[in-house]
Amino acid sequence: MISGWKMGADRMSNRWRALVLLLLCAAAPAWAFDLNELMGLLGKKKQGEGTFTEQRYVHGLEGPLSASGTLSFVAPDQMTRRTLTPRPESMVVDGNNLTLTRGNRTRSMALDSMPELLGMVEAMRGTLSGNGAVLQRYFRSTLKGSSSDWTLDLEPIDERLSAQVASMRLSGKGGEVLGVEMEFRGGDRSVMTIVPQRGGAAGSTQAPAGRSTP
Repeated sequence: MISGWKMGADRMSNRWRALVLLLLCAAAPAWAFDLNELMGLLGKKKQGEGTFTEQRYVHGLEGPLSASGTLSFVAPDQMTRRTLTPRPESMVVDGNNLTLTRGNRTRSMALDSMPELLGMVEAMRGTLSGNGAVLQRYFRSTLKGSSSDWTLDLEPIDERLSAQVASMRLSGKGGEVLGVEMEFRGGDRSVMTIVPQRGGAAGSTQAPAGRSTP
């Protein structure tokens, strides 16, 4: 009799355990979207082109400074920004080499000679190419959202970069970066919107309404 009761109690106990496990599994949240997953999505795209519009909010000025142009990159470390308005200029990065062109003047330099600029370039290159190790070398990162709509907040680790840049926020959908916001020390801020080019070369864009960049 006691033996039969014990067997029944064991069966009931096992049923309760199974029920509790089932409820725990049902209540468990979906697998969190993390930096490695985002880098995997971004890393699938080995090159890309797009247009950009940028608003630069400068402390002491009423309206934003506006610029527009094209962006392109080839993984892992080539990136080009060509500003078309308000005046033509370009920034070409290839490895550790940076070339700036404005009008008839061209200047070349090593990126690592300007740590504050190197960090900003690596934030863009690292994200576009899906290189999480590069990002973590220069920034503390916080990822929010899901693979279909995400934001990546970056806080500089390097003291020289941190003296110039307070934070960066990159946003996008899937493996595409669609926005870059930067907060500078002193109160300045820039907001860039990127439109990826699909099936053709990036073309020129009209500058948005507002004050032109000097």
